[in-house]
Amino acid sequence: MRILTVDDNEMALEMLSRALQEAGHEVEVAHDGVEALEFLSRDFVRMVISDWVMPRMDGLELCTQIRSQVFPGYVYVILLTSRDRTEDIVTGLSAGADDFIIKPFEPAELTVRVRAGERVLSLETRHVAIFALANLAESRDPETGRHLERIQRYARILSDRLAAKREFGKITDRGYVENIYLTSPLHDIGKVGIPDCVLLKPGRLDDAEFQVMKKHTEIGGQTLAAAAKQYPGVDYLRMATDIAMTHHERFDGKGYPRGLAGDAIPLCGRITALADVYDALTSKRVYKEAFTHNIARSILVNESGDHFDPRIVQAFLETEEAFETTREEFSEGVAVG
Repeated sequence: MRILTVDDNEMALEMLSRALQEAGHEVEVAHDGVEALEFLSRDFVRMVISDWVMPRMDGLELCTQIRSQVFPGYVYVILLTSRDRTEDIVTGLSAGADDFIIKPFEPAELTVRVRAGERVLSLETRHVAIFALANLAESRDPETGRHLERIQRYARILSDRLAAKREFGKITDRGYVENIYLTSPLHDIGKVGIPDCVLLKPGRLDDAEFQVMKKHTEIGGQTLAAAAKQYPGVDYLRMATDIAMTHHERFDGKGYPRGLAGDAIPLCGRITALADVYDALTSKRVYKEAFTHNIARSILVNESGDHFDPRIVQAFLETEEAFETTREEFSEGVAVG
């Protein structure tokens, strides 16, 4: 994360900057509130850490000015101060500060408080992006809503199960499970760039049309990658990019768009691939009826090691009751076979 640090004391500014850089952040500097506002007007950052007492414009007035202006997103403000009285805290919060760090600060405390601010900013960015993009996808297809709800639940079921396994436990923590639940509905966001004559065709696509349809992975991946570049510290955007780009890759390397194989395919892409195919098999389409769970199960097992990661197929087999429950709860058609 890029963080703007504001202090008129060069030594204090250097100590603050060094602590943040050692924690992996990119640091910008200003020497008072006026200089900080000038910086924000030309180069927006999401977080400001400012001293309270400064010439020209102090930290309190800087907070007030930040809250009175319009920026591309929320600016999280942490005040550095030696004031720890209740009335000082109330004054700072009333002016628009989000948090306080009492001087002299400990680098460990600084890191934790910055991380807390990142979580707040991530929530804002995440919900705006996901709901805007998901709604965009829904606008192209009246059936998308039910599909999205099922996909996110299937993905969570699988990632929850994998989290209990030693091999995946360090990867699929609670944050990972939450992120895949939130971002898996964006897997087909690239379809907004596919012409209606292909996307809404009643029936199977011919070879030329299928080549056009396949481009939705790259369209979606590139769109989300651009957002991830804008917000490099937001991990859910990286996951959303991976899912959009790789959910049609195959474990044997015969998928698209890049022909990735095995563990070269991001885990979130492998999880979403199985969830997406299961949903396609058990859902009614204009060219097919919905298959029963048992038929879909047989197809997934037969494709283990070819289309799907065998470890994820095993996780599916261990949670298939939850899959059936989800399918029935959000059913759109009557299964056959």
